[in-house]
Amino acid sequence: MRSLFNRVPCKRLAAARRSRRCLHSHSQPHPLLATFSRLCDDGPLPAALALLPDLATAGVRADPVSLCRLIKLCVRHGTASDGRLIHDHVSCTANGGGEAPHTGLFVSNSLISMYAKFGLLHDALELFGGMPHRNVVSWTTVVSALANAGGRKVEALRFLVDMKRDNVAPNSYTYSSVLGVCGTPGVLAAVHASIVKVGLDSDVFVRSSLIDAYMKLGDLDSGRGVFDEMVTRDLVVWNSIIAGFAQSGDGVGAVELFMRMKESGFSANQGTLTSVLRACTGMVMLELGRQVHAHVLKYDTDLILHNALLDMYCKCGSLQDAGALFSRMPHRDVISWSTMVSGLAQNGRSTDALKVFGLMQSEGPTPNRITMVGVLFACSHAGLVEDGWYYFRSMEKLFGIQPEREHCNCMVDLLGRAGKLDEAVKFISEMNFEPDSVIWRTLLGACRMHKNANLAAYAAREILKLEPEDQGARILLSNTYADLRQWLDAEKSWKVMRNQGAKKEPGLSWIELGKQVHVFIAGELSHPFSTGIVQELNRLIRRVTDLGYVPQTEFVLQDLESEQKEDLLKYHSEKLAVAFAMMNSVKGKPVRIMKNLRICGDCHSFVKHVSKSEGKVIIIRDPVRFHHFQDGVCSCSDYW
Repeated sequence: MRSLFNRVPCKRLAAARRSRRCLHSHSQPHPLLATFSRLCDDGPLPAALALLPDLATAGVRADPVSLCRLIKLCVRHGTASDGRLIHDHVSCTANGGGEAPHTGLFVSNSLISMYAKFGLLHDALELFGGMPHRNVVSWTTVVSALANAGGRKVEALRFLVDMKRDNVAPNSYTYSSVLGVCGTPGVLAAVHASIVKVGLDSDVFVRSSLIDAYMKLGDLDSGRGVFDEMVTRDLVVWNSIIAGFAQSGDGVGAVELFMRMKESGFSANQGTLTSVLRACTGMVMLELGRQVHAHVLKYDTDLILHNALLDMYCKCGSLQDAGALFSRMPHRDVISWSTMVSGLAQNGRSTDALKVFGLMQSEGPTPNRITMVGVLFACSHAGLVEDGWYYFRSMEKLFGIQPEREHCNCMVDLLGRAGKLDEAVKFISEMNFEPDSVIWRTLLGACRMHKNANLAAYAAREILKLEPEDQGARILLSNTYADLRQWLDAEKSWKVMRNQGAKKEPGLSWIELGKQVHVFIAGELSHPFSTGIVQELNRLIRRVTDLGYVPQTEFVLQDLESEQKEDLLKYHSEKLAVAFAMMNSVKGKPVRIMKNLRICGDCHSFVKHVSKSEGKVIIIRDPVRFHHFQDGVCSCSDYW
């Protein structure tokens, strides 16, 4: 093991020892020390490093503070080789003797930190292992380095245990470092208990890290519990809890916390605003997103915030706002361009998406793999098969982008939607890698769309080989049989799922109204205004029937009488949401609805007719794309 105390002595060590006797006979500091100290503070680094041999030759030992400043200077402006030069010099002077243990410890800790920051964890651990004395800083530096290193998180926990066995008490920084590597609820609970035991649970820094750790594991309740127990909170803690809720998909909880934060007198910063925009995006809360935009204005050069805002407008279906923001942005990076391409494609504006992509090629940054996913998505959802093939085949040559699984999945989707199922199967067999369940699921969806039961069964089998517990494949297969009225085959699939305790995910739709989110469940009339909603729905059905709407009972995947099928269709979640929206609509404002499942053909027809009968723009976002309904026409051109 190497350390400051047992590293191989340098050649000048004997001379240094002889000259040190002369040094002690003078009361004035050696003139080299003042120059060295100044260079360690202000640089340049090469000049400071060049003095190290002169110091050794003169037998002069630099003070620990200057050496630590030199190490920090090296981290900022130097290389690992420069760092090793400093380590060699310190080892030589330390081996000369006469140095207090705490002085060597001070410098050793700085060297460990330096090696960690250069990514030389082996050197850091070797130095740590050879230290005769270690304090809380030494241990915490190593624990933090291991926690931040890929694939070494378990070691960070082991070092925490060893640290306690060495009778060194972890501090708030130690625990904050190690909390991020707690990969299971059990480990996190054990570390949390240890924090409480030593009385650090009231530390704001530790509590913030605890919240982050619980959120990372998806335990929102425990994270909220830690937050609610805090007597005092700062902006860091508020940001932690808001970001945790937003990243876990609980947009309502994130927004509620954001409101509480403002009521508590805290001003939002970039971190807060990015998290709230993420929540608005997930919940399609456009009005709140627009309010957040007002806060973003004071950060007019913050590209991350502007990209988050652009993404929010695109995913809330407000392309007018998105286009205006995009054109005003002082700087646009590849994320900005890719967001605009994907946003236009997902909103049914594939031609415009490809125009923006053309503009990006002429005046923007080089496209990346995400850009190309957006481009292929645009081709897929507009049925542009030849364009899709062109972009897929040329992306490596034009932009140096190797096709990855996501690009191949887009091609399977493109071919499948266009009804070219055999071509899609051939494409899958010729891919450079094994197809995953996502690609097979895409093919299965296309089989259902085009009512190909045999190929659907094949795709479902391939999915279940890879993911035996995947009930979604069985549901899609069963629905494919039901589409073809093959009720016995459909029932077989459902029987297997019932035996395994599987339940079909209910259709959900939700809408933002007055900063509140109203949720509707297919077949349920649990909303407080259900009576009025049913009355409004009946009114709308009468109106659209006069315009030619006929319930498309083939979308009811059950063997029932025609009237029963119409009743089931009537209370689909998006119809309930549309009726509620019409009851509360404001003239000139579009209606925006979010769905958890793909919109069915009957609801698609119904909403088209409502948009005409009521003169309203209705925007429905499902998990894949947007449908903009206006004057009886949908932006998807009935191709989705």
